[in-house]
Amino acid sequence: MAKQQTKWKGNARSTTRQTRRRLTAGLAIVVVVVVAAVVAWFAYQASADKPGQKFEDLGNEHIQTTSDPHAAYNSDPPTSGPHLPYIAPWGVHTRPVPLELQVHNLEDGGVVVQYNCECPELVEKLRGIVRKYDVQLLLAPYPSMKTRIALTAWTRLDRFDEFDEKRIVRFIEAYRGIDHHKR
Repeated sequence: MAKQQTKWKGNARSTTRQTRRRLTAGLAIVVVVVVAAVVAWFAYQASADKPGQKFEDLGNEHIQTTSDPHAAYNSDPPTSGPHLPYIAPWGVHTRPVPLELQVHNLEDGGVVVQYNCECPELVEKLRGIVRKYDVQLLLAPYPSMKTRIALTAWTRLDRFDEFDEKRIVRFIEAYRGIDHHKR
């Protein structure tokens, strides 16, 4: 009888060990699934449908004047690349802002809204949107642009001809405030 009790105790210990192993394995699987889900979510966010066309990052080299020679920009208006060491004042401009100045505004988390037309009604609508933000938004004419409206952020560009407030606000909300200084 003592042998029988020892055998049952041994079986009970073995069963307890097996239960612990199963629980540990189950917990490990749950942890792996949760980690995989978190990684997948971040990967999805990184590649999510962001507004505007994406351009290669041309870096953030400083030049001293707009006449300094530098590499050509890969978009028009530019979305990254060589720029002046200071920014244009945020807000509404009535004259074009030099490309090398705009790019620094983009690097500092700004969005630039530009237009190419003699269209006071459109300009007033664009001003209304820009004035809703205190900083990191700039509105200016861009006479040589191929479309009537262009929105730029660091490595992002959206060009179109008809006013679309939702499209403009979506772009601004997606990119305004994201600093792009190399750390």
